[in-house]
Amino acid sequence: MDTLISLYHGSEHIIEAPTFGAGKKNNDFGLAFYCTESLDLAKEWAVSSLRDGFANKYTLDTEYLKVLNLNSSDYSILNWIAVLLEHRVFSISTPVARRAKKYLIDNFGVNVNAYDIITGYRADDSYFDYAESFINNGISVEQLAKAMRLGKLGEQIAIKSQYAFSKIKYEGFDVAEKDIYYVKRKSRDDDANRTFLEMLEEDDDGLYIRDIIRGGITNEDSRIPRNTFE
Repeated sequence: MDTLISLYHGSEHIIEAPTFGAGKKNNDFGLAFYCTESLDLAKEWAVSSLRDGFANKYTLDTEYLKVLNLNSSDYSILNWIAVLLEHRVFSISTPVARRAKKYLIDNFGVNVNAYDIITGYRADDSYFDYAESFINNGISVEQLAKAMRLGKLGEQIAIKSQYAFSKIKYEGFDVAEKDIYYVKRKSRDDDANRTFLEMLEEDDDGLYIRDIIRGGITNEDSRIPRNTFE
């Protein structure tokens, strides 16, 4: 079985040697080097409306690495939310949001630091807003799971451990042109937002975070959508 995978990291910089311990600790899965297996997505993530960027290319030997795949059927959408709550900065301004944060971390949390690499959704732009809406009791868990599949949301791979960093090999870069890839990025986000607003107009009698807390619902409950990437 081939254990070598190709990865891309979108950035405004060329990064020949990713540095263990560098970066922002408040990213989705904590301090890590965030990549994707999609060259197009890396190019979208690399650009802004004002500048071109770079899709840095790497190979990673995954043999002997301990991998956490949050998008496998072993995990639910709430495992992903709990991991975000431990690392990202959310608007926790209401009593229900404060209770939601504690309940989700206590009952759905995953120790990502026990793994070498993490695979899961990337919570950028609108998708972070959907997660925030859920913990503030604005949308149900079913709506959240559906929202995370809007706009063909990308899957990211976060390289966490020093051992995993030692297995990265730089393979060059592609230029990401803002005139092409910022338009694609904005179109993806706009499409997702438009579909999300349409979805909110539909009748929904699903589980909200208040229901989950009051019912003492855990990860084994069949009503919690599994976080399977499509």
